[in-house]
Parts: sequence; structure tokens; C-alpha cells
Amino acid sequence: MRREAAIARLAVIGPRAIDALVRAYASSTDPDLRIAVLRALESSGDRRTIAVAQEALAHGGDVAVAAATALCGLLDSPHGPAATEALDLLVATVLDRAVDRLVRIAALDALHAMPEGVRARIREALQADPDPHLRARALDSSDNIAVADAMWQDANEGKLPATPAVLRDVAQARAASTALATLQKMIDAIRVKEGTVAPARRAEWQNLRGALHQALALRGSRIAVYDLREAVEDAKGALPPSFLAALHVVGDQSCLEPLAAAYAQESADPRWKTQVAAAFRAIAKREHVTRRHAIVKRIADRWPAAARELTGRA
Repeated sequence: MRREAAIARLAVIGPRAIDALVRAYASSTDPDLRIAVLRALESSGDRRTIAVAQEALAHGGDVAVAAATALCGLLDSPHGPAATEALDLLVATVLDRAVDRLVRIAALDALHAMPEGVRARIREALQADPDPHLRARALDSSDNIAVADAMWQDANEGKLPATPAVLRDVAQARAASTALATLQKMIDAIRVKEGTVAPARRAEWQNLRGALHQALALRGSRIAVYDLREAVEDAKGALPPSFLAALHVVGDQSCLEPLAAAYAQESADPRWKTQVAAAFRAIAKREHVTRRHAIVKRIADRWPAAARELTGRA
């Protein structure tokens, strides 16, 4: 959860964080850390991402898959040479038969937003490829893209699918470029949907809502903070980590009392309480809320033990 929040904060910081991210990638051999760096670079649209992604593609494995996704974010860069370099690197990866299948498929999927003429040439080139999975994926990709586009458009209009997991996969590719107000309306629609499904299926929809909140946090938007606050207020147990990761980045003072109430619940899971405390302290630090603040005094009156633990006050 801390790593997800850090990725979102770095994405919000933008170009000022790029040099440090590049150094972090170069100085580590930990695959998880390298994937996290690539995810933070993904939304930056910065040309410096290309050199890191090129090295990651040569590394192979999950790191290379993350690199292909990071390059996708550069394809619509206003900096023409950066977009061209990213496109060339992805196309070269797709067509390189020496590259692992999963990496080639990830590169092919990253090209989904390219004009049909570009995708058609890639499909044509892959028809002679010895890997039947690549050939099938290339032939199928246009249909899959059309279906995903239709599903996303329906969701934008409030028409949700029967299976939230499918929409979550589509959201991962499209939420970054969707209007903020549209994402807010989708979050509201999903919350209503949660209230109509059987309890056993509610967690699936909640995970989708959390993923959209994370997408908003990656863009530094507070447009749906009210829903984060109310989700904590209404929670009967632990929420998906994506909710607290988003609160880390965009939560405001109004979220502190609900977080304190959640922390004070005697039946709360210890790990959930730790995550709640981390989100509370991150917001308080960012919003410059001290122990003398009226909110902290209200919390101390209602939940004195929680206030002592959350603020460190004796």
C-alpha cells in the first residue's frame, strides 16, 4: 500500500522526479522496485522514460512487460520525437522473434491505441511469425479493442457490465486518458451497483471502484475525495488497499475523522489499522494539521486512545 501511494505521489510530482527515478532504477537489481519505477514513469510522458524502458526490455520478464506499458504512455506525447522513438521500440519488440512471448504480447497490446493503418501493418508482418499465439493475438486484437472501447463507452454512460473484473482490465488502459468528471460519475455508478449486488460479489465492485480512485490519484485529482471519505465512514471492515493508497495522495482534512474512527474500532484487523494510521499521518503532514488543530481536538475528545496513537501525543 505504501508503494502504491509512493507511485501515485511520484506521478503527481511529474518531471521533477524523473532523474531520481532513473537513478533508482539503475542502482537496483530488485525486479519489484524496477517495476514500481516503470509504473511511476508510465504517466509522466517524459522522454527519459525511453532509455530506462529500452534497458528493461533487454532484461526480459515482468520488468520488460512493465516497460512496454510505460512506453504506451509516450505514444501520444506532444513531443513528436519521443512518441516516434516509443513507437519504433514497441514495434521492434513485437517483431523480434528472440524476445519472450509475454513481452511481445505486452508490446502488441501497448499499440492498441495506434491508428488502424499501423496495426494492420503489424498484423500483416506477424502472419509469417512462427509463434501461433502471436499470430492469433494479432488477428484478434482489432476485435478485442473494439469490444473494450464499446465496454468503456458504455461504462462512461453509466451502463456497467455484469462482471466488474472485465471492466477493471479495460480501465487500466483507458482511465489515464478519460475525463476526470467521467471517472467521477463512473465511481458514483459503481458505488450504487455495490449496494444492489449480493454481499459475496460486493468486494469485486469495490476493487473496481478502488482502482478508479487510484487512477484519479495518479493524476492528482481530488474530484472524488468525498467518496473516499464516505467509503471509510461506511466500511464494516478493511477496504481494498487502493482506497488508502489514493487517500495517501489526495485525502484532505475532512478524511481525518473517518480514518480515526476506523482506527478506533476494537474489532479492526491489525494490518488494516496500520494502513489507516499511515494514511492518517500522511494527510495530516501534507495538510499541516497539528495537535492544536480543531479536527485533532475533536478526535481526541471522541477517541482519546486513537488520538494518542495517531498523533504521538502523550
